[in-house]
Amino acid sequence: MVTKSSRLVIAAAAVATCAALAACSVGTKPTGPTSGSATPQKVSAPTKPVTITFASWVGDQPAMKKLYAGFHQEYPNITVKFNNIPSDSEQQKLVTMVAGGTAPDVAYMDSSGVADFASRGALVGLDGYISGGGVIKKDDYVKNFTENSIYKGTMYGLPFDNETTGLFFRTDLFKQAGISGPPKTWDELQADAQKLTQPAQKRSGIAIFGPESGYYVQPFVASAGGQMLSNDGKKALMDSPEAVRGAAFYTGLAKYAPADYLNSNSYDGRVAFEHGQVAMYIAGSWFGGSLISEAPNIKGKWATAMIPQDKKCATQVAGDSLVMFDQSKNKDAAWLWMQYLSRPDSLKTWNVGQPDSTELPPLKSLLNDPATFKGKEWLKSFASMMSCQVITQNSAQWGQIQDHLNDELTKVIYGKATAQEAMQDTAKYANQLLAK
Repeated sequence: MVTKSSRLVIAAAAVATCAALAACSVGTKPTGPTSGSATPQKVSAPTKPVTITFASWVGDQPAMKKLYAGFHQEYPNITVKFNNIPSDSEQQKLVTMVAGGTAPDVAYMDSSGVADFASRGALVGLDGYISGGGVIKKDDYVKNFTENSIYKGTMYGLPFDNETTGLFFRTDLFKQAGISGPPKTWDELQADAQKLTQPAQKRSGIAIFGPESGYYVQPFVASAGGQMLSNDGKKALMDSPEAVRGAAFYTGLAKYAPADYLNSNSYDGRVAFEHGQVAMYIAGSWFGGSLISEAPNIKGKWATAMIPQDKKCATQVAGDSLVMFDQSKNKDAAWLWMQYLSRPDSLKTWNVGQPDSTELPPLKSLLNDPATFKGKEWLKSFASMMSCQVITQNSAQWGQIQDHLNDELTKVIYGKATAQEAMQDTAKYANQLLAK
């Protein structure tokens, strides 16, 4: 399970990562990707003791400890040294380690940073290991979950846990307001948010956040028929009428959101939802795990649904991947650890096998197996969202662009700019960045 209040913390860190990687050497190969060999590489268990390092913020979690115990039993000569780094500083820490020649052998990192590290020559291409190992079936991966792990046609990361974005809603508050079910359209979302907003009870219909608006606006832009970037990632398109319409609708929800949280982050909104101060909350499946572990008192009082749509349904994919660093001196042992973690049974244990683990496994075979979601049926709605348009941004500069968009949309939320001005300003900034 991903124990963080939101993946947006990591997305923000990616901005600093991009800048830092561009400004410093990443070791012995400062420019250009390390593609690795595409020739099948068959790896055998080491005959002598080997120690590898694994950087992550999940090393202390019971599921990871369980997986390591099984791995060490199968590969007794490989010891994994866990380097635990806080989630909100991991990417910057990895930049520093790579620049100093002390990169870990393997890291569990937000998938949004894989392409940037790969483009700087910091990672090892995995295609040869995958084809030689015979354990990982690339065609079993959900395509949308691999998008961020591939750079220039080479796979640099193994998707490990993933999520789509959906709507959480308080069923008890909906019932009190006389609303029979979750909204399915923009009109219904706006009407329900208005009806659920009750100032006398200090209750708001929905929560939105300026500092994370560049992320959460994207399903609304796509639903209206717009795009943020061209498919090749070379041109900004967020100033189109469709994209502006989506941004205008999303920021317009601010009138039904808690004013105190408009310049805050999703953690505050999470607490407000738990306390019944917010009736609807758009988030990834990670939020379900938070509710289960932190708010057992509202068990049975919340449910999930797809994000209300305009012209079509749309969602986002976020997740974490396993990567191998080029500086590793024990690449074969590192691969055996990555391969073990990527087995179907390991992925099931990690993603849904623990009480508070609520991520989507990246394999189609697991997502299509009803047994995967036994006891966590609410997760099925997140899996079903894969039938919607899935939003990905094909650009290593997207983190910087999204950070700029956060600032511009925050101005709109506070009435200091229009949605059109915000999207036009961001498009201008993005095109300048993409032209470099």
